Amino acid sequence: MNAINWPEDFVPGFTDNFVSNEMIIAGLSVSDVWPFLNQPFLWPDYYKNSADVRFYDNKGPELEKGVRFYFSTFGFPVESQVVEYVPPAEGQPARVAWHGWSGEENAADRLDVHHAWLLEDMPGNRVRILTQETQNGQPAKELAATRPNPMLNGHQEWLDGLVAAAMSAKKA
Repeated sequence: MNAINWPEDFVPGFTDNFVSNEMIIAGLSVSDVWPFLNQPFLWPDYYKNSADVRFYDNKGPELEKGVRFYFSTFGFPVESQVVEYVPPAEGQPARVAWHGWSGEENAADRLDVHHAWLLEDMPGNRVRILTQETQNGQPAKELAATRPNPMLNGHQEWLDGLVAAAMSAKKA
C-alpha cells in the first residue's frame, strides 16, 4: 500500500501533533469517492466540522495544485493552499494535500498543518482512504494532549461522512 508524501517540516514524529485515520471499503472505488473530497463546498454536507468554505483568486469549486482556499474546522479559521494534487488515474493512487494555517506568523497561537489524503483502489472492488495530518504550534500541542483526541475523532467523522456520501451517490 502507498504512503503519504511528507514535507520536511511536517514529518510525523517530529511535529507537535499527528493523527492518522484509514478505512478500506468494499463496493466503492477512488472515482466514487474523489468528487466528494475534491470539492470543498461539499464537505459541510457530510462533515459537520467543516464550514465557511471559500476559494481565492476566482478558483474552485474543485481543488487543484497551488489553489488557495479557506474553511473553518475545530474552531479554527484555516487558510489553506494545495501543495500536492494527483487526481485519480489508472494504476496510481489519487492524492491531495494542503498546508493550512491559523493565526499570524510567529504568534504564540499560530497553528500550521499538513493535511494529506491518499485514495487507492484495491483488489476485490475495494477502496482505501487514508488521511493523515501533522501540526506544529502551541494549539497543536494542546490538541495532542486532549483526550479523547478531537483530531482523531473528527477525522474519523470526516471519513465516515465521505464514505456515506459516496455510497449514497452510488446507490442513487
